[in-house]
Amino acid sequence: MAKLVFGMNQSLDGYVDHTGFAPGPVLFRHFIEQAQGQTGSVYGRVMYEIMRYWDDEHPEWNAEERAFAAAWRRQPKWVVSRTLKSVGPNATLVGDDLEGAIRALKAGHDGEIEVAGPNLAKRLTELGLIDEYRIYLHPVVLGQGQPYFAGPRPPLRLVSHEPMGEDVLRLTYVPA
Repeated sequence: MAKLVFGMNQSLDGYVDHTGFAPGPVLFRHFIEQAQGQTGSVYGRVMYEIMRYWDDEHPEWNAEERAFAAAWRRQPKWVVSRTLKSVGPNATLVGDDLEGAIRALKAGHDGEIEVAGPNLAKRLTELGLIDEYRIYLHPVVLGQGQPYFAGPRPPLRLVSHEPMGEDVLRLTYVPA
C-alpha cells in the first residue's frame, strides 16, 4: 500500500509561495532524488498548472533542472480538478469521487505518492488520507500568501527533523 505524503516549502510564518522563495542547490538536489523515487504525485489544478512548467524544455536550464524535469515527466500524475477537461503527458484526471480515487491509488501502488498543493491537502486531510506531512521550513517571513495548512490544523506528532542545507529544516509529522 502506498503512503500519501504532503510536503512543501514553508516560510517561518506558515505560508507556501513558489514566488516568495526557492530551494537552494542542496534542497533542490533532495527534491530531484525524491521525485526520482516517488510512485507518483496527486495535484490540485493550481499546483498542476504551476508544475506544467517542467513539461517544456528550457535552453537556460542547468543539469540539475534537466534532471528534475526528467523525473517529473517520468512519474505518473493524478490531477484533481472540476474545471480541466484534459491534462498533459503521463497525467490522469481524477473524477468526482476524490476519496474513492485516492483510496484506490493507495491500495493499488507501493511507495510514496506526493500530494501537491495546500488546498488539495486540506481536502485529503479532512478525509484522513494523508499519512505524512513534510514541512521544509525556510528562514523567510512572507507576511501573506497561501498557508501550508489551508484548513484546520490536524493533530500531528513529530517523528523527525533534519537540516536540509541552506538553513532549511525538514520537519516530518504523522497524524496523532
